[in-house]
Amino acid sequence: MTIAPARHNGELGQAAWSDAQLLYALEEVVEKELNRHLKIAKDWMPHEYVPWGDGRNFPGPLDGEAWDPEQSKVSDIGRIALVVNLLTEDNLPSYHHEIATLFGRDGAWGTWVHRWTAEEGRHGIVMRDYLLTSRAVDPDELERFRMAHMSEGFESDNSHSMLHSVAYVAFQELATRISHRNTGHHSGDPVCDRMLARIATDENLHMVFYRNLLGAAFEMAPDQTMCAVRDVVTGFRMPGHGMPGFERSAARMAIGGIYNMRIHHDDVLQPVLRYLKVLEIGGLGPAGLAAQEELGLFMDGLDGQARKFDERQAAILARREANRRA
Repeated sequence: MTIAPARHNGELGQAAWSDAQLLYALEEVVEKELNRHLKIAKDWMPHEYVPWGDGRNFPGPLDGEAWDPEQSKVSDIGRIALVVNLLTEDNLPSYHHEIATLFGRDGAWGTWVHRWTAEEGRHGIVMRDYLLTSRAVDPDELERFRMAHMSEGFESDNSHSMLHSVAYVAFQELATRISHRNTGHHSGDPVCDRMLARIATDENLHMVFYRNLLGAAFEMAPDQTMCAVRDVVTGFRMPGHGMPGFERSAARMAIGGIYNMRIHHDDVLQPVLRYLKVLEIGGLGPAGLAAQEELGLFMDGLDGQARKFDERQAAILARREANRRA
């Protein structure tokens, strides 16, 4: 296969790469990262994490027992976060379609696309089996939400660009890992915590794959990659933003310590930016320098917003504790 040279782009101050050129140029990196991933990723069985002995029939053709909140072993915030996390995983067909369209189905890229999809599929399987078997959430409401969410379909903010998509998932996979881990910690159920810890391990490996790929893109096309990272970071939204009641659930998850502005800044954005030394990269053209400066200013502003959120969160939690003791 031959590849045309990157065309010069005056605004970027350097040759601009097309998606096709970047896909080809990054193929060896993808293969290397894929082999590393396959070597360290551990196979696991979803059914081993589900408390099947707790299961019983629901109302319907099998004439079972109706769900009641008292049957759930997880906390209130745990139920909210578990539904959001599972509905996010439910849109896997849309995610697969998007990355298969952007990355292709051939070579190392295609192998990764299918492997990633298979691993993510496990997450939805084990979470739903756990939630229904343990009666952690209202099964009727969960199914109605799933139908509504998937019927809307999903298209990310970055589907227009392979480079933007790589940048997005480098952060989003880490965000998902953090959300799962914190949900487990706050669930109040050791079985749930163990299951979500297993899922979070996968998500971390996915983050490493995309983060390393993003690092290679910085070496090949630093200005374009910097602009993509700037766009992704400043406009970041979790993939579940279109699900029913997401804003209210996200607000409660923020106060509950599952995922909020402080966590997003400290535990998601900063680690990836710091690892890749994004704000220290030199040799950039005008557009890359402008994007780097804008990114730095955005991070400073986000930190300030996070401090204000920390104060509001502390006040809300203090009032709740006072009311509880009253």
